[in-house]
Amino acid sequence: MRPVRIYDTLSREVRLFQPRTPPRVGLFVCGLTPYDEAHIGHGRVAVVFDVVARALGHWGYRVFYVQNVTNIDDKLLHRAAELETEPLGLAETHFRSWARSMERLGVRSVNYYPRATDYIPEIIDQVRALLDRGFAYVAEDGSVYFDVGRFPDYGKLSGQRIESLRPGARLEVDRRKRSPEDFVVWKAATPGEPSWPSPWGPGRPGWHIEDTAITNRLLGPQYDLHGGGLDLKFPHHEAEIAQSEAATGLAPMVGFWMHAGLLTLKGEKMSKSLGNVFALSSTIESEGAEVLRFYYLNAHYRSPLDFDPAVSFAEAREALRRLRDPFDRLMERSGARGPPGTAELPDELAVAAEEMEDRLDGLMADDFRTREPIAELFGWGRRVVDWLESTPTPSPAACETLLLPYRWGQEVLGLFSPPPPAADDPSFDRVVAAALAARSRARQRGDFAEADRIRAELLEAGVQVEDRAGGSIGRRRSPEGRPAE
Repeated sequence: MRPVRIYDTLSREVRLFQPRTPPRVGLFVCGLTPYDEAHIGHGRVAVVFDVVARALGHWGYRVFYVQNVTNIDDKLLHRAAELETEPLGLAETHFRSWARSMERLGVRSVNYYPRATDYIPEIIDQVRALLDRGFAYVAEDGSVYFDVGRFPDYGKLSGQRIESLRPGARLEVDRRKRSPEDFVVWKAATPGEPSWPSPWGPGRPGWHIEDTAITNRLLGPQYDLHGGGLDLKFPHHEAEIAQSEAATGLAPMVGFWMHAGLLTLKGEKMSKSLGNVFALSSTIESEGAEVLRFYYLNAHYRSPLDFDPAVSFAEAREALRRLRDPFDRLMERSGARGPPGTAELPDELAVAAEEMEDRLDGLMADDFRTREPIAELFGWGRRVVDWLESTPTPSPAACETLLLPYRWGQEVLGLFSPPPPAADDPSFDRVVAAALAARSRARQRGDFAEADRIRAELLEAGVQVEDRAGGSIGRRRSPEGRPAE
């Protein structure tokens, strides 16, 4: 396994990563609260930690990656009430949209998406442990609050001091609390809202408690990596540390805390509550999944990324085109019809191709710096083009050797998806027909998630699916996105 150095938010330094039980790595990332469509800020966090999981797997670590789904929450309940719909169903609808977006973005490293409501017994057990150990108290209405004053280390992640805390920023104002900084771990039932029985009366989990109950069950009371957006550092992640370490008596809860920088719009955090959002699914549709993924990765994950609707995607699209051009040319040459070429690589270029993977790994192993490997791949592409232009008949073996750095990019960065067959390639129609048949079988057995995934893959390849009474047909789309006549 390759040594990896990671910036740990808690210690505020880059440290050598050492899993508790190598080669196994437990990774938890705070997931979606699906009360509305996800936006491109959520997409950045997902892609960042997908690359973390991909890279660790590439280096020989065995990653178990958990990302929770907060399917019970104040915002979700308020949104469901506005729409006059059932909250758990609303959450599942938006999560399915999220899952389709993840598939199209190439985020396939998550092993499990646990829903909060599937872990009510574990949540109740953790609340009980906090009460038994004197770190929580029951209010008059049956709500249970964590007593922040009882946990001296509260604030160690964010640097917040208890005496400086004031209500606001999801710090609830509640007369039932002993102190303003205390937070709810079990919220007494409200008429008309989902609730579950507990020793303190019917209610539902607070915002923070689900994560630690889930991780304690799936990853243990101490595990390796916890990730999320920078906006969650306080109070959410601070509360997680307090809950878990208070309930179990074991510290540290996590070996490394990783936080992705915020995606901002004109300097402001992109937030559904602020209304300055670009929906993830529609952005993938309009800009392309690989363009969006490249846009995220062409910056260090901890850096803020300020989005400009007028130029950001246009610049990313052009940069990706230049990055992909040598790869696409190699793919075309390596699979070209007709007699294969015979020109072999000079030894110097063959050695450079084989050494490039180690160079790329070395850059990534220094706190997952994705921008530097991308720059190296741009440089590699210039060497590839120079050789191809001077060598009209490269052998398939030569092309495959030159593709080695791009294969690394596919595996670790999730870039360089193979180009679809050309529209005039006879195999194109056969591939489309086979995909439509697989989609039809998925729909017949009720696997609509798989059917949606196939539709999305066809759309990515330039084929729009139309469902008709006699079956589904695929129509090629013009470069402008309209179905071709």
